[in-house]
Amino acid sequence: MSDAYFYPQRMGRIILQGMEEIIGRNGVHVVLNLALHSEYIENYPPASSERTFPFQLISDLHVALEQAYGPRGGRGLALRSGRAIFTYGLRAYGSQLGLTEMAFRLLPLPTKLRVGAKAFAELFNRHTDQVVRIEETDTHLLWHIERCPLCWGRHTEGPTCHLAVGLLQESLYWVSGGKIFDVTETNCIAQGDPDCTISILKAPIS
Repeated sequence: MSDAYFYPQRMGRIILQGMEEIIGRNGVHVVLNLALHSEYIENYPPASSERTFPFQLISDLHVALEQAYGPRGGRGLALRSGRAIFTYGLRAYGSQLGLTEMAFRLLPLPTKLRVGAKAFAELFNRHTDQVVRIEETDTHLLWHIERCPLCWGRHTEGPTCHLAVGLLQESLYWVSGGKIFDVTETNCIAQGDPDCTISILKAPIS
């Protein structure tokens, strides 16, 4: 499959930094070698907005995590990496999103969830080739990834976009001031669904 879609180099750098925080520099070296992208070893992308970090590479990193640590271990490490990636992403994009402004911090929690989700989706839709659509029900926010880099080109038996689940888990924890939310991927393009859907229960579970 051709590398038709991309993230900016800055987001590629953030992904690798978040992974390094969880699996260490040597772990990232192993994953990059398995993903056949050794050119990034000790050579992370620059923090630029140039949109040249391919979807296929992001998907390959997911696959390599599972190869290196097993399906269950890779899933857990992808979730934890996603949470770490949010922290790096917030430093890079927080002021641009408006999420670090006091006016946002003082909003009621249901409003913060709604506003934050829309701002987050807009970041991806404007600055990457990923396509995100937000849907809201009485009880849930649904994060639909209609063009997904995390499972790009993959065919799996179950949902596999664990890094995105971890990213959303940490974003909700941060937005809510430390509350835990139920975040579950229910649909995945890799298993034949029309989009990757991550379901977020609006009421925190703790």
